[in-house]
Amino acid sequence: MDKLLITQLRSSIGTKPAQRATLKALGLNKIRQNVVKDDSPQIRGMIAKIIHLVSVEEMN
Repeated sequence: MDKLLITQLRSSIGTKPAQRATLKALGLNKIRQNVVKDDSPQIRGMIAKIIHLVSVEEMN
């Protein structure tokens, strides 16, 4: 299964509570923090909600 490397690039200050909750659910709480998640429709949906705060790279 493919993996996604998700990096938080921007602060969650000033974002909506739902977006902050999404960052927390992904395991991100600091700028430049990375997490590796399995590529799934659920994770892709979470990323779509906060795409302006993170960068995503596909890993094989």
